Amino acid sequence: MTYGPTSLRSIYVRLASYIDRILEGTNPGELPVEQPAKLELVINLRAARAIGLAIPQPLLLRADRLIE
Repeated sequence: MTYGPTSLRSIYVRLASYIDRILEGTNPGELPVEQPAKLELVINLRAARAIGLAIPQPLLLRADRLIE
């Protein structure tokens, strides 16, 4: 199970922006901490079954993606 950003591309774009600002002379300690705008919940049902873990139905309904 993971809860994280929906797109790694958006993370890399944000990272490039930070690197550009640092290379232009901005002190890294002065840069704001940013969080992803959208997060998704992904549950790997195959792995859960393999370790004998039962995932509650309400959690399955909230998941954005299920890996069978």
